[in-house]
Formats: sequence, structure tokens, C-alpha cells
Amino acid sequence: MINLDVPAKFAQLVDQAHQAAAEFFRPHSRKYDQAEHTYPRELDMLAALLDGLAASGGGAGAGGVRRGGAQAGGNQNGANLRLLLGTIEMCWGDVGLLLSMPRQGLGNAAIASVANDEQLARYQGKWAAMAITEPDTGSDSGAIRTTAVLDGDHYVLNGEKIFVTAGERADCVVVWATLDRSRGKAAIKSFVVDRGTPGFTLVRLEHKLGIRASDTAHFRLEDVRVHKDNLLGSPDIQGFAGVMQTFDNTRPLVAAMAVGVARAALEETHRILTEAGIPIDYDRPALTQPAAAATYLQLEADWEAAYLLSLQAAWMADNRKPNSLQASMAKAKAGRTATDITLRCVELTGSLGYSENSLLEKWSRDSKILDIFEGTQQIQQLIVARRLLGKSSTELK
Repeated sequence: MINLDVPAKFAQLVDQAHQAAAEFFRPHSRKYDQAEHTYPRELDMLAALLDGLAASGGGAGAGGVRRGGAQAGGNQNGANLRLLLGTIEMCWGDVGLLLSMPRQGLGNAAIASVANDEQLARYQGKWAAMAITEPDTGSDSGAIRTTAVLDGDHYVLNGEKIFVTAGERADCVVVWATLDRSRGKAAIKSFVVDRGTPGFTLVRLEHKLGIRASDTAHFRLEDVRVHKDNLLGSPDIQGFAGVMQTFDNTRPLVAAMAVGVARAALEETHRILTEAGIPIDYDRPALTQPAAAATYLQLEADWEAAYLLSLQAAWMADNRKPNSLQASMAKAKAGRTATDITLRCVELTGSLGYSENSLLEKWSRDSKILDIFEGTQQIQQLIVARRLLGKSSTELK
């Protein structure tokens, strides 16, 4: 494996995140997988610690890409790379528990990325979920039917949102809605809706294949009044790029989650194979080794590619470079790779991987969502193709 060195200024962060994963997440991983919909109270102390680290400029908390002018002073390793490295370590511990961390939701990343200074201050310390998917709108975000109609100083929202990660536990939810259905994607905007707002109703919590520690909510919005100051970004109907920038920020984080859980599966499989008398020899060609060892080496190579793509997407964001293509490439590669690696690791380890004596079977269930949410594998490939071929969404569907 290449094993790029972690930047020295992030070494302490990575070490702290790994300790948190080993001491908080792993010991409770199986417990909250079995106790679905139970809030992991053990995370409150860890969340407070992360809040303190974030306030001092460190930590692995939610962040986003703040676009601006050209970066001075050469290449930068900044907040996005720090967040990505911390996320990898935490998901080495448990993906579901990371998604259950107070104030570390995907909605927080959206707010951090596109909110103005007043909104950033107002929602500082809040836990924000993100609501995009609808019963009739899956991967095509531009087909959103939830409406937002301006009425004086408020927008009135009506619609339904499903698969909202941490929706029940969050303080607020970033809801995607359209200002004018006839204007298509250009009219899609995001609004911060506080929990408890009249008309914003929790319908149910989903029972899921994986990430069971994290609650997944279904909401109905009936004449929900949201002040116009809660609209993130510009209210002008100009283009879809502004709201879609959120994905450029969160997709590398989902890639990081996949990289983290896949690394956990590889390390556990390496241990089991070695104890079974099947060593992994990096100095010999794969074809000259036992089939299990050869397969393992191939999986490691795939993991390395996903890791490097994820680093690239975060580094580009830190250096104010457009990273939409790289964010989708990282998400597509890491999501598919994590699913493949975790399932193959279960296969390689036989009954040990399939039983509850090991976390391998759990990681294979947890990893599947990482190839789905924040844009499915097929959507990522479509975005990559459009970018590489210079095609618009109407030219290449």
C-alpha cells in the first residue's frame, strides 16, 4: 500500500479521532445495531469534546467548503482535508454512530458551506439534518415537488421528505424545496426548518438494513411557515449550481465514511487470515500466493484508489478549486469499493465473517447505504460522464 503521510499538523487530530473510534464507537457498535432507534447517550460527552476541539480550530466536526477568491500562499491543507481524515478514522469505528453524533449532521455541512455570516452565527451549536429525498423523487434532485411559496416575510412549505438521517434527533432540518415547479432545477432552494415548527410532522422512523444506530425519519410539511432569513443562499432563480454545491461538500465526506469502514474490514480480515495461516506477502506477486491472499491484495488496491480520490476532492476544496467532478468520482469509487470490500471480506473469512462474533457482517450491511445516499452510484457515474464529455443534463440523461 502507498500509505501517504498524514500532514504533520493533522497528526494529533487523526490520533484523537482514532482513539474516539476505538474507545467510544467500537465498544458500542453492536449494542446500538441491535437497539435500533435508541439514542446513544454515550455520544453526548464525545460530542462536547468535539465541540471544544472545533472551537479551537481542530476536531473532526461537520464543516463545508466556503468558496472565495484565489487562495494565497501556495497549496493548502485545510479544513476540508482535516474533516475528511477525521471522518475516515471515526467510521473505522462505526458509521452509524458517527451519523448519530450531535451537531455533526450532513445538514451542518450544508449550512457551513452556503449560509451567510448571520445564519452561521444563528445556527452555531445546532444539530442539522438534511432532507432531500421524496416519495416520488429519488436520485433526481431536480424533480423535487416540495414547494416553497413566499407570503410576506415567510415562505410556506408543503410536501413530504423521506430518508432523513438523524431527522428525529436534530434541532433543525435543511429542507430542499422549489420556488416554482415550472422553472425546473433553477428554482430549487434549501431552507432551515426548526424542529417543532407548526406543520412539520414526524411520520415515522424507518427500520433499516444497516447504520441502525442512526435514526432515519419521514417528515410531512403542511403549511410550514419559515422566515425568509432561513433560506440558504440567494432567493433569486438563477441556476441549480448554488444548491448543488452542497453535494460538492458532502460527497467527499460520504466517500470518507466508505473509506473508513472498508479499512476496518480489511484490517480485521488481515488479522483473521494471518491467524488462519494465510499470510499476506507484499513482496511476492499476487498470483503466486493463495487465492485468499491474492483477493485480499486486490481489495487493498481498490481501497487505495478510493482513498486517494477522496483526498484529492478534499484538497481541491481547500485550495478553492472546483471539485464537482472529483467529489462525484470519489463518492462513486468509495461507495462501490466499500460495498465490494466488506462483502468479499465476509466471504474470505467464512463463518467468522458471517456471525455476530465479528463486526464484519455488520460492516457489510452498513456499507451499502454509502453507495446510495448523497447520490447513487448510477447518478455519480452520470455526473462524471457529463463533466468529462462536456454534456449538459439535458444532453446526457
